[in-house]
Amino acid sequence: MTNSVKEFDGEARKKWGDREGMKVVLLAGGFGTRITDSFTQKPKPMFEIGGMPILWHIMKEYSYYGFNEFVICAGYMQHVIKDWFADYFLHSSDVKFDFRNGQNEMTVFNSHCEPWEVTIADTGLNTMTGGRIKRIKPYVGNETFMMTYGDGVCDVNIKELAEFHKSHGKIATLTAVSQKQQKGVLDIDGNTVRSFREKNISDNSTINAGYMVLEPKVFDYIDGDETVFEGETLSRLAEEGELKSFVHKGFWQCMDNRREMEILEKMLEQGVAPWKKW
Repeated sequence: MTNSVKEFDGEARKKWGDREGMKVVLLAGGFGTRITDSFTQKPKPMFEIGGMPILWHIMKEYSYYGFNEFVICAGYMQHVIKDWFADYFLHSSDVKFDFRNGQNEMTVFNSHCEPWEVTIADTGLNTMTGGRIKRIKPYVGNETFMMTYGDGVCDVNIKELAEFHKSHGKIATLTAVSQKQQKGVLDIDGNTVRSFREKNISDNSTINAGYMVLEPKVFDYIDGDETVFEGETLSRLAEEGELKSFVHKGFWQCMDNRREMEILEKMLEQGVAPWKKW
């Protein structure tokens, strides 16, 4: 069994954007400083829940709806992501190793990996989110593409999201969710607490959950590596009326710290993970 390596030359880059199917861009270059420690240094999207990186879970979500071409914007310890995918076929297959003839002969009997095409781009160590997206323009081409963050899972209907984006004709669509507040609500009279209750849906604030659909014109709204996509780019799009929201009332959860990581892990253990539709 051998691995073939193809050089991605200029002509191949031109043809890249002509393939069928919408590509999915995943931001996976963050440090993950609120999760990692000196013994477990790796990119945040590679931290595991249920035995697999959260990045894999997100890709499975898209694959469930038929989107199987991915462009991963790597940065911090990008080699960890590349190494994981380099070994993925082997680790997801039944194999036989035969050393009897003084050689290492390997036979693959059955493969359990997904029908994915994965491009991993080193978008720089300290590049901002907008800059990372700008850098993968050659791999997307002049076509509509999807984009989300590599640290949050969701049960949004991605097909409906894509159809909504196509219907309004604007440059960008983001998925909006109501974020559950973590603190209780106090009714205070002077310095006396009159009542206390947990936060409910009416107290929530709507936030950007990622799971975006973007037109290639979005690259014109990104100046370079220092551009923060969530700040400068989305603000400009909003000001010009080119940003729409797809309101999602279902499940969404980011994995920004160990507490949130444990929440997702527990959901998987209990078999109640809403994002796991496969």
